[in-house]
Amino acid sequence: MRLRISFEGDNLQPKPNKHAVQGFIYNMLKGTEYGKRHDEPRFKFFTFSDFFRDGDGRLTLLISSPEGGFIEALYSNIRGRDHVYIGKHQLKPVEIRMFKLPLRKRFQTGSPVVIYKNAQNNEYFKLHAHRDLRFFIERLKENAERKYNAFYNDEFVLDSPIFDRLIPKLRSNGKLDVYVRVIKNGVSFPVIGSNWELLEKERIKPEERRFYRFIMDAGLGEKNSLGFGFLNPIRR
Repeated sequence: MRLRISFEGDNLQPKPNKHAVQGFIYNMLKGTEYGKRHDEPRFKFFTFSDFFRDGDGRLTLLISSPEGGFIEALYSNIRGRDHVYIGKHQLKPVEIRMFKLPLRKRFQTGSPVVIYKNAQNNEYFKLHAHRDLRFFIERLKENAERKYNAFYNDEFVLDSPIFDRLIPKLRSNGKLDVYVRVIKNGVSFPVIGSNWELLEKERIKPEERRFYRFIMDAGLGEKNSLGFGFLNPIRR
C-alpha cells in the first residue's frame, strides 16, 4: 500500500534530508501500534521516494509498505493537520491519499538502490567502479528473500534471477552511481546507490506474485527506511 502527500511551504530549498523524512514518519506514528517501530531491532518494512514536483508544482512524497495498517496509521495522523515539520521545514499537507498499485513485471526506481559490497567495512557497491552486475543481482535477491521471509515467517527461495533485464539510469555527467548525503545528529555521511530506468522480470509465476508485490512495497536493497530502493511499477 502507498501514501502520497503533497506539500506547500515558503522555503523548500534545500529539499528535506532523508534522515529528516525518516524522523517525520516515525513522529507521525507516535500514539499508534507502530509507535515503537524505530526501536525494534528488525527490518522496518517501509520506504519512501525522493521528493518530486507534481503537476501543480507542489513538493510530493510517496511512502510505501507491505503493511496496510502502517500506511493507514500515517494517513490518520497526517490528515487534517494544518502543518507538519520535516527537519527544519514547516510544510502544509495540501493533498494526502492512500492507494494500491497493481503488480507489474517492470519497475523503475523512485530513489537509489543501495547494496553493500562489504557491510563490515561499511563499503557500498559502486556500479561504475565495481562493474559486477552478477554480484549486484545476487545481493539484491538475497536481501529481498531475507526481508520477505522475515515479514511472512516463511522460507521462500526464488529459483531464478530476481530480474531478467536491467537498464541503469545515467546521470547528467555520464556516471551511474548516485551519492546521497545523509545528515544524522549533525553528522554528514554519504550513501552510494544507483537509479534504474528498468528492472524487468519476464515472467512472474503465480507462486512468486506475493514476493514481487512485497518488494514493490517494501523496497529493494539496503536502507529502505532511510528512503532508498523505492520502486514504481511501470507499463510496457
